[in-house]
Amino acid sequence: MTKKMLLTVFYAVSFGIANAQSVSAVINSEPAVTPIPAVTVPSKQFYEQIPLVGNVIDFARKHLAIRYRSGGTSTRGFDCSGFTRFCFSHFGISLPHSSAAQGNVGQPISKDDAQPGDLILFKGHSAGGSRIGHVGLITEVIGDRIKFIHSAWNGGVRYDYLHANYYQHRFVGVRRVVHLLAEK
Repeated sequence: MTKKMLLTVFYAVSFGIANAQSVSAVINSEPAVTPIPAVTVPSKQFYEQIPLVGNVIDFARKHLAIRYRSGGTSTRGFDCSGFTRFCFSHFGISLPHSSAAQGNVGQPISKDDAQPGDLILFKGHSAGGSRIGHVGLITEVIGDRIKFIHSAWNGGVRYDYLHANYYQHRFVGVRRVVHLLAEK
């Protein structure tokens, strides 16, 4: 057993030295082609461009695990629209207290253009209906993955992802309310 381990270490070290020498040779040689220009990475995420949006998201995060309460609008318990309303009202933004009414606030945005700070809207418990019955606050968008925070009847304030089967089938739309934040 010991001989196998020593032999493995020997080969690993030898391979590492050979790789290091070949990398060194490549580094010290003249480039054969024009170097690829550096990729420009945006220096700020969307919500960092409007600091109040980041503040709303941070405030919402502080309420994770608060229980669901039908009609709830305080830290004793929230329903979905009560939670989004509570978070925005802390910063002087008035939203109505119903998910359907919040679905009429701001500007409609395509799912592909969703950004942190946008409201995300869903049908209620029945995926077959068309009425908005649930709302959350988008906290993160990475590629086609949309993460949101909301108050759910089965868990209270928590994170979920739009790509989850339950939410995909109930997705209605996204509303941008950032202009309300920028006016403050």
